[in-house]
Amino acid sequence: MANLEHLALLRAGAVTWIEWRKKNPQISPDLSAANLQGDNLKGALLHSVNLSKVDLDNALLVQANLSGADLNGANLKGANLIEANLSGANFSVANLSGATLTQADLSHANLIGADLSEVNLKGAILADANLIGTDLRGANLRDADLGTAKLTRANLCYADLIAANLIAADLNKANLYEAEMMGAYLYKTDLYKANLSNAHLSGAYLLRANLSEADLSFADLRWTNLAGANFAGANLRGANLRGANLKGANLSGTNLDQIIMPDS
Repeated sequence: MANLEHLALLRAGAVTWIEWRKKNPQISPDLSAANLQGDNLKGALLHSVNLSKVDLDNALLVQANLSGADLNGANLKGANLIEANLSGANFSVANLSGATLTQADLSHANLIGADLSEVNLKGAILADANLIGTDLRGANLRDADLGTAKLTRANLCYADLIAANLIAADLNKANLYEAEMMGAYLYKTDLYKANLSNAHLSGAYLLRANLSEADLSFADLRWTNLAGANFAGANLRGANLRGANLKGANLSGTNLDQIIMPDS
């Protein structure tokens, strides 16, 4: 439970809270399980704070600093976290569905098992973040930086990943059904056994990507750069490869039934 003194200081206003934190840098505030629904915490200094199981439903956290904070099991549904600093924060099994995190910094954050469905992460930084098993259905990740992020078994069906950076990210066994990935950067990305059926990848960069045993049935791969990609055992049934660059790609054991070839 939250430390009542810490909670009172937070609710006393930004000036009081900031002054107390500056005078007591050795104290890690405990606001766990506090009810902060709809509270205005714009620009709040909440770094390294214990916010586990806190209720921040629809709270205003624009430009707040939550770096290194513990938000395990927290409720941030519909919260406004535009340009917030969330680097290294722990969001395991937290609810962020429908939250706005445009331009937020989530680098190195732990989001294992979190609910990020319908979240707005446009232009957000998620480099090196742990998103294993995370629910990102319908999320807006346009222009987001997911370089070297861990997305094993993540659910990204219907997600908007247009022009996103997924270089060297781990997406093995991820669900990307009907995801919008036009112009996305997937150089050396691991997509082993990923579901990319009906995904829109036109103009994407998949150089040396691992697509072995992936499902790319009826995927739009027009004008994609697939040079050196590994498609061993993949399903490309009905995929559109018009204009694609397949130089040096490994197509051994690949299902090429009904595909539209580059020179069609």
